[in-house]
Amino acid sequence: MAFFVETPDGIVLNVKAQPRSSKAGVDGLLGDAVKVRIRCAPVDGKANKELVETLADAFGLPKSSVVFKSGETSKTKRILLRGFVDAAAVRKVCGA
Repeated sequence: MAFFVETPDGIVLNVKAQPRSSKAGVDGLLGDAVKVRIRCAPVDGKANKELVETLADAFGLPKSSVVFKSGETSKTKRILLRGFVDAAAVRKVCGA
């Protein structure tokens, strides 16, 4: 089960978002996706904004480098880490 794919544009992560959590952060793997806890409720795009901020912080990227590929209205999303191609770092941050 691959939770990410390397592409010429960067790494595409499968993400399972958990809104309304007590803390925000990357919380390891859940099947073939990375579980990311976020504090905001999924209302008016606030949860997606916090998800982008959380992933940008976790991978040391600017927020503009974290781009939705699909799933903006779903808990399961595909997110491009633009320009980020270090698969070993992805595994480390995600606990794989």
